Amino acid sequence: MKPIAHPARADRGFTLIEVLVSLFILALMAGMAWQGVDMVVRSRETVQARMDGLLRLQSVTGQWEADLGNVLDTQQVPGLNFDGATLRLTRRFEDGVQVVAWTLRGGRLQRWTSSTLRDAETLQDGWLRSYQLLGNEPGTLTLLERVATMQVYVFLSSSNAWSNAQSSGDVATNGGATNGGSSGDGNKAKPATGLREALPDGVRLLLKFGEGATHAGTLQRDIRLVHP
Repeated sequence: MKPIAHPARADRGFTLIEVLVSLFILALMAGMAWQGVDMVVRSRETVQARMDGLLRLQSVTGQWEADLGNVLDTQQVPGLNFDGATLRLTRRFEDGVQVVAWTLRGGRLQRWTSSTLRDAETLQDGWLRSYQLLGNEPGTLTLLERVATMQVYVFLSSSNAWSNAQSSGDVATNGGATNGGSSGDGNKAKPATGLREALPDGVRLLLKFGEGATHAGTLQRDIRLVHP
């Protein structure tokens, strides 16, 4: 007995519904894959931004420590002075002296340096020029963005305490002897004779970062000054 032969069936294609379902699944999978890639990219960018921010912050604090570590009392102008917005100092540089100004201007921490100064007249001119800065002079660099406040404190061995750099200081004669006291005109250049404000024994920098800054909270740096 011969087996019954079944008629050959024609090849059947995909229906429209099946194609639409397949396209929907592919689109869903592609969307999920894209979200994963986007998340990885964003995470990488965030980590890279934080690393760049940390490296920049380390560079800034390193420069701060270098400036304070080379402070020089020339006895012609104040060696260090803070007026609430700008810290000015004189530092040893190559075969002369530089006037350096750290300024908080519009949420930006900037550093300005004069050229190398080698005599009393140019030193006094450079010191006075540091009071006329607009933020776009040659020698000005923007170091950090989104800084809300900058405060500077000084440590005096005579009182064994930290105090606001705007209000307190030891007074010294140009011969080098010091006496405890306060200076009400610390923002002005001192003459070469008479009393002047002596360098403190330590400087504390406090930077408070604003909203949107790479760094959150407050940065504190304490530097001990070594007097020659």
